[in-house]
Amino acid sequence: MANDIPDIVIGRLPIYLRALVYMDEEGDKVTTSSQELGSRLGISSAQIRKDLSHFGEFGKQGTGYHIKYLIEQLRQILHLEHDWPVVLVGAGYLGHALAHYQGFKHRGFHINWIFDNNPDKIGIQMNNMEVRDIRELDDLVRREEVQMAIIAVPASAAQNIADMLVEAGIKSILSYAPINLKAPAGVQVRYSDPVILLQRMTYYLEP
Repeated sequence: MANDIPDIVIGRLPIYLRALVYMDEEGDKVTTSSQELGSRLGISSAQIRKDLSHFGEFGKQGTGYHIKYLIEQLRQILHLEHDWPVVLVGAGYLGHALAHYQGFKHRGFHINWIFDNNPDKIGIQMNNMEVRDIRELDDLVRREEVQMAIIAVPASAAQNIADMLVEAGIKSILSYAPINLKAPAGVQVRYSDPVILLQRMTYYLEP
């Protein structure tokens, strides 16, 4: 089923989930509608209904969606009902910030290991974790059966790190390096580059 659903649809599900969680925490109501959800997110109600219809019928005509139930269903669809251990490669300024970011663990993602190849960084403590030698990465990933990794290294080193991660068995990579990575089929690669986002917004600005 997963291969039949457009990736752009999968990409909107966490956005719906986040909005629903906020609505649930507000505690004002038990149900919501695709119109209300769309109004919060700037997405048409028709698009929301179409996206959700790929996975079943979650709402009722006239009553909308039960918020807690839809949260539970989206978490199951996204396989968030259990925690995911994550490997972080790169112990520089960005890696330090990511290691200390509290938003990951509250959503089920736990950076449990940090790797670097810089002798000055190997062995230091970062958020109660010891930075490990990159040469230990393969054995650890295989032993702990880790599937997710974050790359926070310079662009010049990113492809080599990605190759190491794939060889070790990593299936999902989030890269902060400003370069497109090559990965074999079956390995998900996503990017977080604030410069690209800023450049996208300058199109709408007056110089």
